Amino acid sequence: MNTPTTLNRHDAQRFLMRVGFANGPLPYPQLREALAIVAQHCDYQIFGVCAGDAATGIRSLASYTEALGCDRPPTLELIAGPVYIKYNPKINLCYINAYEGTERGVLVSCQSAYDTGIRDLYGHLPLDLFER
Repeated sequence: MNTPTTLNRHDAQRFLMRVGFANGPLPYPQLREALAIVAQHCDYQIFGVCAGDAATGIRSLASYTEALGCDRPPTLELIAGPVYIKYNPKINLCYINAYEGTERGVLVSCQSAYDTGIRDLYGHLPLDLFER
C-alpha cells in the first residue's frame, strides 16, 4: 500500500496505540497511513477479526490483507452469528469460530524477529477501514 507519509514510525505507533482509548472515532485516512507505516517495519502481521457476522468479518479480513500486501486468506465457511476470525499469513493458518464477545473490529499483531522491528498489537481497528 503506497500512501504519502506525513507520520514517522514513532508517530504512527503512538497514533495507533490511541485506538480504543480515544474519546471518539479516529480519522480513517490517518489510521490507514499509520498502519501502512508500521507494517513496513515488521516482518508480518497476524489478524484477528471480531465481527457481527461471517460475511462482514471475511470481507474485512480480505480488505486488510489486500491493503497491507499479505496473501489472501483461504475461503472460510459462513457460520451464523458473531464470529472471530484469526489469520496468520506466514503459515497460512486461518479459522473462523463463533464469538460471544461484544467487541467489534480488527486486531493487527505486528511480528518481527529483530529488535529494531515493530512487535505491537493494534486495535480494535474499524472493520471497514479499507472499504471507505
